[in-house]
Amino acid sequence: MPNPKRKHTPHRRDCRRSANSKLDAPNSGKCSNCGAAKLPHKVCPECGFYNDKLIVLKKAKKSAEGTAKVDRQ
Repeated sequence: MPNPKRKHTPHRRDCRRSANSKLDAPNSGKCSNCGAAKLPHKVCPECGFYNDKLIVLKKAKKSAEGTAKVDRQ
């Protein structure tokens, strides 16, 4: 098994490791219903709409009475 002949400098090591910081963020689009940023071909995490249809009903936080309300837009 081959071994390195010389030690790599910290600069060379750090340059190699920093290559991951140059990666681009994933593309994002706007939700057609609420305008929030969302990933393409995914359900909007804010309102639960996909392709102008309600897919996921989001439950509101429990109120003081302890009942959950469903937010339908």
